[in-house]
Amino acid sequence: MQGVISTERKQGTFLLHCDRDIFYFNLWTILNISTIIQYMIKKQIVLFPAVLIAVLANLLFCAEINAQSRYPQTVNISYIITPFNLQIMVMKERGMLEQAFAPLGVNVNWHNINSGPAQTMAMAAGSLDIAPVINSASVILANAAGNPVEIAALVSRPKQTFALMVGPKGPRTIRQLRGKTVAGAKGSVMHQMLIAALLKEGMKASDVKFIQMDINEARTALLANRVDAALQTSSLIIRNEEAGMRTLFTADGYINPLLFTAVRPAFAKNYPELLRLYLDVQEKAYDWIIANPTEAVQIGSRIHQVSMEDGMKLYRWSGLAKVMEADDVSSLEADVDFLYQQDMIEQKINPRAFILPSAFNK
Repeated sequence: MQGVISTERKQGTFLLHCDRDIFYFNLWTILNISTIIQYMIKKQIVLFPAVLIAVLANLLFCAEINAQSRYPQTVNISYIITPFNLQIMVMKERGMLEQAFAPLGVNVNWHNINSGPAQTMAMAAGSLDIAPVINSASVILANAAGNPVEIAALVSRPKQTFALMVGPKGPRTIRQLRGKTVAGAKGSVMHQMLIAALLKEGMKASDVKFIQMDINEARTALLANRVDAALQTSSLIIRNEEAGMRTLFTADGYINPLLFTAVRPAFAKNYPELLRLYLDVQEKAYDWIIANPTEAVQIGSRIHQVSMEDGMKLYRWSGLAKVMEADDVSSLEADVDFLYQQDMIEQKINPRAFILPSAFNK
């Protein structure tokens, strides 16, 4: 207990002090009564039961003060369910983060944000601490623009959950997109997918008229025949097909989409314990999903409002993961080259510079 508790004899009493720099608030250490008793025996301190209770109460009070001063009152986390982000849906539905952060006196504030660029903008403004799911293109574009965003973990390697969809009488081939109007989120992984598909067919990004819309707006515009094609994902693909829309192509064969958990650098630097705790909870959610796929898909299907059959399809499409590998870094480097060649970033950047060690930890 040296350095944690100090006593001072004054007017026949012992005054207990909290060393705030050393007194780590971990409650199991504080409540280890046997350690306290050993300390008192060593120092030949004899306390009556009532005094001992007061000492322990003082310890708990010090721990609470220390925890409150060490961490922020609230952690701001985005809640984005598309394409089919089971980890985050399970964490929120089961209250896993709230349970983990509550002993530290930290609240969880969820923000409904439905695109990668919007998440990076929120982190730049300081209103978002952790983005549980964000695509690689958005992370690269943010860092290239001078808005640092760090990768803390890999979430998935989806290929089937991103698609360009057209109407029943729409284009039948990618080449037939020439001169057509395409709606989608600019700077997203789906935007990158579109450009990659055009290039593979010998076309240019300027061969289509691209209109900025989020995925829900793009879907509405497609269904209303206001656009010729729309970038869509996950359950929206299934709903659109049920409404008579067609999938022209998916990301498979054009790009290797990666979804990450990203963090605001200042948060990672100032509160590494909270980031580690968040990642531990996310890993537990992943393990629970693998062990309980039916129950997990039931949660995702209910939130996405699809059948269990379609939910299982989305689960198979999702490509859940939790550890980055060398190939993932190579894919990021290839994405940087691609975005630079398409003048979407002004200079090349090294993705290794914004990947935290936690992304490679098993």
